[in-house]
Amino acid sequence: MNRWLRAAGSAPASALWLSLAWLAATAWARPLMLPDEGRYVGVVWEMMVSGDWITPTLDGLPFFHKPPLLYWLTATSMTLLGAGQWSARLAPLLGAAAGAWATYLFARRWFDAGAARATLWVLLTQPLWYIGGQFANHDMLVAGCISVSVLLLAHAVLSAERGLPYRRALAGAWAAAALGVLAKGLIGFVLPGLVVLAWLLATRRLRRLTLLLWWPGMLLFLALAAPWFVAMQLRFPRFLDYFFIVQQFDRFSHGGFNNAQPFWFYPAVIALLGLPWSAWVLRLRAAAYWRDARFGAVRALMACWLVVIVFFFSLPQSKLVGYILPAVPPLSLLIADAAAAGVQRSALARRLWRGSVALAVTICLGAVVVLSLRHEHSHRELAATLRARHAAGEPVVFIGEYFYDLPFYARLRQPVQVVDDWASAEVPLRDNWRKELFDAGVFAPRLAAATLLRPERLPDWLCSAGRAWLVTPADATTSRHRVLGAAELVQRSPRAALWVVDAHAAAAAAAMGCGPRPDVALPRPSAATA
Repeated sequence: MNRWLRAAGSAPASALWLSLAWLAATAWARPLMLPDEGRYVGVVWEMMVSGDWITPTLDGLPFFHKPPLLYWLTATSMTLLGAGQWSARLAPLLGAAAGAWATYLFARRWFDAGAARATLWVLLTQPLWYIGGQFANHDMLVAGCISVSVLLLAHAVLSAERGLPYRRALAGAWAAAALGVLAKGLIGFVLPGLVVLAWLLATRRLRRLTLLLWWPGMLLFLALAAPWFVAMQLRFPRFLDYFFIVQQFDRFSHGGFNNAQPFWFYPAVIALLGLPWSAWVLRLRAAAYWRDARFGAVRALMACWLVVIVFFFSLPQSKLVGYILPAVPPLSLLIADAAAAGVQRSALARRLWRGSVALAVTICLGAVVVLSLRHEHSHRELAATLRARHAAGEPVVFIGEYFYDLPFYARLRQPVQVVDDWASAEVPLRDNWRKELFDAGVFAPRLAAATLLRPERLPDWLCSAGRAWLVTPADATTSRHRVLGAAELVQRSPRAALWVVDAHAAAAAAAMGCGPRPDVALPRPSAATA
């Protein structure tokens, strides 16, 4: 096995293909997870159906929680490869492979080939990185961009100190930072800058900062990152305030957002989701390791990188597991580097290393198996029924919840009506699907008025719609939703129920109190009404 690992990772091209193959092998195996994967793949599906690849939409409404790079990459992959779970996860897969490959190349250049191979295996078999690379949200894509940017900036500094060419690395670093901004916003630029600044200060290289502030690189950054933001601001005058102030600064500095966790949350995540490799961190305690003059600057870079990322994301109250992904590459390099000497000298250390590889691979694959067997949080089966029985032009109504993955799996080509108490003062205050749609509706109020229905409007709306499909939470009852008394239950899953109602049928029309003309259809909402 060791010989195979050595051969597979012996050249940069092999390292890249190995990374892609390993990450992609099981990316198809599980349904989209909710809410994130269903939400973002749903946005991509709408982009493909509408043909508008500039303005992301959620249920037809402008959706500006995140910038568009993930959507563009995913829409491209689903257009070329078909709209499936594997193609829906190609963007994070590319982010994970880019981060792994850049780390491998950096270790190969500034350590040696053996350290590079070991780093690649530690990184690719960390469950946190492996599952993150198959999770269709923005976290892994921006983590890959941040990793590439940090490593190219450091490579430029170290190359310049040795009188070697460094301008290409600088151009690549600024381009990667621009892609990071398009992947998730300001952290794509801010975090590489903070990491490298901390490293320059820690290693007394601050004068090298002028080398990195290279005006052609800055122009390249603006040329790549700015056009989409300018286009959105011209189209929606409140866009910049909402995107940067509300979604970037407020989410970082204020409470009230999802998943509030204590300050120590991310060290615990790294320790648990980095197993078995996180146990090797104990080898980093040796003082001699940090005093080694040959590799001291690079080890200091990895330490600064790890500390800055963990500290930065530990500051806000809202903490999601994927935020910490940019800290995994430096930790992997430090573990591989610190273990190298012991593995070379000790037979026991070599056995522990091989055992760690085998255990890590088992954990990664086992996690995919477990997630693929858990369908209770997916609407895939219910969506398949809707797709098979739904006729073109028949409206679909979501009652009491937005079922993120259902439009994608059911291949719906029009926005759905969403029924809830949209007049409630609680809607814009709670960080959930209601606030997402409410905020999106501010950018297209006329379309929102046709799409976001209050419960009292639903019976009259259904009377004019003819045959319609209703999707409700699984525990919905006729006592809570009167219109269900006129509907036929088609299918119930652990999380949702599918109903059909036909106002043309006399019994259903009477139950809903329809007037004498139930066959007069309401105008269907479209992007043109926004």
